[in-house]
Amino acid sequence: MTATDSLSAWLRVRREADWQCAPALQRIPPGRDGFRSWCEGPVRRRDPIRAGRLLAAHTLAREDAARQAPLDFALLAGWQCEVLSVTGAPFRVSDACAKAGRERYGLTRRTQADFDSCLNETTDPEVPLAARAARAYLDVAFFHPFTDGNARAALLTLVHVLAREDIVLPEVGPLQTTRYADDPAGAADLATLIGVLNRRRH
Repeated sequence: MTATDSLSAWLRVRREADWQCAPALQRIPPGRDGFRSWCEGPVRRRDPIRAGRLLAAHTLAREDAARQAPLDFALLAGWQCEVLSVTGAPFRVSDACAKAGRERYGLTRRTQADFDSCLNETTDPEVPLAARAARAYLDVAFFHPFTDGNARAALLTLVHVLAREDIVLPEVGPLQTTRYADDPAGAADLATLIGVLNRRRH
């Protein structure tokens, strides 16, 4: 297991990344909702119950986007209750690890407040929308707030941030690759990929 705090590494990358290079997104109605298509296709074939839970969480995330609900941990926890079919989804109470121990995400008394502060930046008009969505996805991945289901929470967060500004990606499969906290090029590439997917029509 690594002794390095990967959350600290991500916060450094987050500060130093050139988010202004992210592409502008186009508000063109997609031929399909990529998240729903992913759930109803490969996820449902693998696990129908998992797919149903994800679709329920997706509905909540889209409804919250439509009413411009402030994005914070409490909002994500509501979606996560649907994802995991539980009555509560509290913030983790100890360090978390991922990628077979390659990454460790530390926990301090400020971690949850720092997470909410980062999520609050998803409405910053000075940062391109693709960058805000990518950054929020990575915030969830590397703050790792839940004991389970963080990858699903990250994708729902990205979908929510885009939906608040009437952007729906027609495809989400390419977003789901392994990402590392100490990879600034990878963070920028995620924002670029969102721009590429935004221009695809099916």
